[in-house]
Amino acid sequence: MSATSPAGERFSVRVFGGPTALFEYGGLRFLVDPTFDAPGDYQTPGGPLLVKTAPSTATPAELGRIDVVLLSHDEHPDNLDISGRTLLADVPLTLTTPDGGRRLGNGARGLSDWEPVELDRPGGGTVTVTGVPALHGPGPREEVEAILGQVVGFVLTGEGMPTVYVSGDNASLGLVEEIAARFGPVDTAVLFAGAPRFPVLFDGEPIVLDSAQAAEAARILGARRVVPVHYDSWAHFTEGRDELVAAFTAAGLADRLDLGDRD
Repeated sequence: MSATSPAGERFSVRVFGGPTALFEYGGLRFLVDPTFDAPGDYQTPGGPLLVKTAPSTATPAELGRIDVVLLSHDEHPDNLDISGRTLLADVPLTLTTPDGGRRLGNGARGLSDWEPVELDRPGGGTVTVTGVPALHGPGPREEVEAILGQVVGFVLTGEGMPTVYVSGDNASLGLVEEIAARFGPVDTAVLFAGAPRFPVLFDGEPIVLDSAQAAEAARILGARRVVPVHYDSWAHFTEGRDELVAAFTAAGLADRLDLGDRD
């Protein structure tokens, strides 16, 4: 499904399972959180075991040219896996967290909260990508980051172009309100959802938005279209497609929900 901006630009969002999505914006091709490894068990450094339950619907070789990777964070294999790390070597620019930029090197750039970077468009002009705050769990930022590390979201803007928000692994509606105050209304929001939970973390509370919160985020942002990701293919995602559809329907926002283009 495509969205139309006030300027009439249309673009599709391809989703591949987990958090991984691909879209073209301003003539540049953006890949979100590359994860292409096979189903199986994946250990997080010092954290819980993650179980991938389904393969990606594409391989890196099938994606074509990638100009920019938008990487919410590099520390968890359900956001950046072995195949994804290999792919980064062939991408000119990876935008990620400040800590992640230092860890990854080789074309990776960390963005602090509200920090913009201008990218040249192939046909002239620029796209601005602004790093926006994200919080990978409930509670004060310093406590959450001490356990699960930094996360960053992104807002893409350009003259005569739609505003696009990519949330990353964010669990805070308060931060969504801050982003909406600066950039809303949003044309397309790529929202990480799935209500991932671990009994050993934050008393089992979701560490990314649940379905009802995703619908509320859409309302706060004034989003004309919401493409949810990060709700399938991993065992720790506790809410999937059915819960998302139900939540957006209950909120009167079913017409804004776009499950993306799948191969």
